[in-house]
Amino acid sequence: MRDVLVVDDDFMVAEIHRRFVDRVDGFRTVGVARTGADALRAAQELRPDLILLDVYLPDMTGLEVLQRLRSEGDGVGVIMITAARELDTVSGALDGGAADYLIKPFEFEQLQGKLAAFAARADALESAAGVDQSLIDSLFGSPTAAAPKVLPKGLGAETGELVLAAVREAGEVSAAECADRVGISRVSARRYLEHYLSAGTVELRLQYGVGRPERRYRMVQ
Repeated sequence: MRDVLVVDDDFMVAEIHRRFVDRVDGFRTVGVARTGADALRAAQELRPDLILLDVYLPDMTGLEVLQRLRSEGDGVGVIMITAARELDTVSGALDGGAADYLIKPFEFEQLQGKLAAFAARADALESAAGVDQSLIDSLFGSPTAAAPKVLPKGLGAETGELVLAAVREAGEVSAAECADRVGISRVSARRYLEHYLSAGTVELRLQYGVGRPERRYRMVQ
């Protein structure tokens, strides 16, 4: 079981993230912090395996929290979860050693995919007797590993390639638009797109309007 510290200054958002984490097998929330200072104290006291860290905090930025953790020799896993899209913020997260970066708003499946990827990397490092290029490629996200060849039962590799091609050509698609381009049902298109979303091959943008937001998919850059 991996322990997670949730850091977000918005009470309701923090509660949503806590519930999301506790729905994922192998993860549990052990604490919630709403300021940078509280996050640093909780990290020291609780010793979590992973911190879900917001950028915009009332007393310091999440990047400053990350920098302080690293300066203190704390190698805890960190996934930045924030509305910040600025390139220097993303660059700062990478430079600080963040394991991943997830833009708000997002849905449960997106966080689930990030947590699964974090767990897979940690398991690979823990179980590896030595390091070879294939392990390094899997840990650092080699382009050749971007689209997994093994698909869940009921999904075909050939159709999967057509779905990815449709996303690339359109730039961004809904499940219905993808279904029209590929010539499959909307339900099937949604299954492929959600699989590639969890695998980190595509990313999600929620388009808000009247009623429920529309899920739109685009290739990860």
